[in-house]
Amino acid sequence: MDRAIIHLNIADFAVAVERTVDARLRNRPVIIAPTGAARAAVYDMSEEAYQAGVRKGMALRSATRLCRDAALLAPHPDRYERAMRELLRRTLPYSPLIEAGDGDGHLFVDVTGTGRLFGPPVDVARRLRIQAKSDLGLTPTWSVASNKLVAKVATRLVKPIGEYVVGAGEEQTFLAPLPVWLVPGIERDDLTRLREFNLRTVSQVTVWRLEQLAIAFGNRACFLYESMRGIDLSPVLPAGKRPPEIKIDHEFDEDTNDPVALKSALYAMVETAGREMRRRRLAARRLGIVLDHSDGVRRARQTVVNPATANDRALFKRAGKALSLAWTRRVRVRHMRLICDRLTFPPAQQALFPEYRKEKEKQDNLVGVIDGIRERFGPDAVRVGRTLVV
Repeated sequence: MDRAIIHLNIADFAVAVERTVDARLRNRPVIIAPTGAARAAVYDMSEEAYQAGVRKGMALRSATRLCRDAALLAPHPDRYERAMRELLRRTLPYSPLIEAGDGDGHLFVDVTGTGRLFGPPVDVARRLRIQAKSDLGLTPTWSVASNKLVAKVATRLVKPIGEYVVGAGEEQTFLAPLPVWLVPGIERDDLTRLREFNLRTVSQVTVWRLEQLAIAFGNRACFLYESMRGIDLSPVLPAGKRPPEIKIDHEFDEDTNDPVALKSALYAMVETAGREMRRRRLAARRLGIVLDHSDGVRRARQTVVNPATANDRALFKRAGKALSLAWTRRVRVRHMRLICDRLTFPPAQQALFPEYRKEKEKQDNLVGVIDGIRERFGPDAVRVGRTLVV
């Protein structure tokens, strides 16, 4: 059976998400970069800014000289991650084999053999674009091909909005007239070496046999031989491949640098994470804190939890340590995330000394009673004082 891979690509993803939040940004150049950093670099830019010469990673000072009328925005990584999660959630009913980019608006969907359920792959791709546009306000480019490499090249050709179908067996013909830099995986050293041999299009490279490529390109020869012919056997990795973890997010009503407000929010997040772990009969062996500042800069730190625990008070001590490691800037905090991972079954080993064992039992019993009250009367039936910020 021929494979059928859909590639969804939302061009200038961060800009597209920001435009759904603020419609005034549409049809005007936009540059996203940490505006308060002395050596800020461009995080993303709109098509209008790209046409003016702005590129990702470019110094913000240079970008603003090239595109003086651009709107400058600080990055919101948490916002882009939420948009990716929503896009993934709407794609999951069609296939368990979905490989998402790292918050960049890319999705590979393997719909091989699903025709009797959902129809031809082209219909599925159109349906996904319509749903993304109606539900999220995002309009992805899409392509259908027999592998990920060809599908990705196809969406590059029809950006920012378009569609492309490459039939099985048409891969090499499709790639032949294209410039070599359009093929995914081609590195800067590869391009330099290809130019030395005056190889600028894919068809010029495919004339070479594998033995000839090996002489000129060494261990890169096999990759070049296969990729230029549209050969890619790499699978679409299933969604949910990552180890289990618990993430809790908090968006502050107003950006803040108040220690009381930060620790209050953190304790409420720890309570939520601890309650979820106790419900699943799990305990965390590591905690992480991610802070998104007002200027778009992100700071992340983590700390080991030993022994593993799901107790709120014990978790808060470790989370407080991670917060102190991450919170090193004077710039206000917009968003905070708590990550509990390396989840395991609660340790069965008892404390060695009786007084410690009694204290641990007391804390665990207290948390259990609070859980029972909240389950019966609601989550606000019992509140810890530190979460009540005036």
